[in-house]
Amino acid sequence: MTPLGFHERLALGWAASGSMLCVGLDPDPARMPAPLQGAPDAALRFCRAIVDATADLVCAFKPQFAHFAAQRAEPQLEALCTYIRDRYPHVVLVLDAKRGDVGSTAEQYAVEAFGRYGADAVTVNPYLGTDAAEPFLRQGGVLALCRTSNPGSNDVQDLSVDGEPLYVRVARMVAERWAPHGDCGLVVGATYPEQLRIVREVAGELPILVPGVGTQGGDVAAAVQAGVTADGSGLLVSASRSILYAAADDTFATAARTAAIALRDAIIEAVKPRVLGP
Repeated sequence: MTPLGFHERLALGWAASGSMLCVGLDPDPARMPAPLQGAPDAALRFCRAIVDATADLVCAFKPQFAHFAAQRAEPQLEALCTYIRDRYPHVVLVLDAKRGDVGSTAEQYAVEAFGRYGADAVTVNPYLGTDAAEPFLRQGGVLALCRTSNPGSNDVQDLSVDGEPLYVRVARMVAERWAPHGDCGLVVGATYPEQLRIVREVAGELPILVPGVGTQGGDVAAAVQAGVTADGSGLLVSASRSILYAAADDTFATAARTAAIALRDAIIEAVKPRVLGP
């Protein structure tokens, strides 16, 4: 049987969970809960506990590559990805690596993301263009950085190109030039709901990963209402620190679940006005 693609997996994830919540897995040694501080496999144990506590609440998990690589913990990331795929096969796995290169290097990055880690999708920097994205699109899903959540993103992403912002050009490039090569989507920060609305208009039904809620201060309702599709889906609303570090003691997993429930419910409430109307 042919394996399901990223878009199919994501549609099943939305349906199975009834949720558009994506939990980012960003293990920070400086913020490890007290019971795990100093443990050699702390990143894996911490993230695995978060996964077990929230898997029924999410459509996706998003491990952040640098948070593992900086600790020389790539084997723990590999074990975590295997754990998620085996234990929670209905949950989409997004590797947040922000790759971007050409030729054989791009090919090897794609092998790493989809072969070693078994990701359904990987975040990619679109600056190098369509040919640089093709190796990823041949092997799995791609989420292209479009209008990112950080304050300095307007230094480049708002630059005018023939009368329209660069981020709009990126959204159109992905929707029109990348999509024929494979399953793709975009990354737009919750901190910019008006830009998210514009990207949704340009990108049609493509999935949009929306970081920036929680610690970064993005408004959940504004972002969801700007980006949700007509059927009440289309988004992966991502939170990391506000869920991961909801408690610093041995109650961290329970606290993470409580925070995840609150965010999931806020997303569901934000969808209702768009789907049901006034």
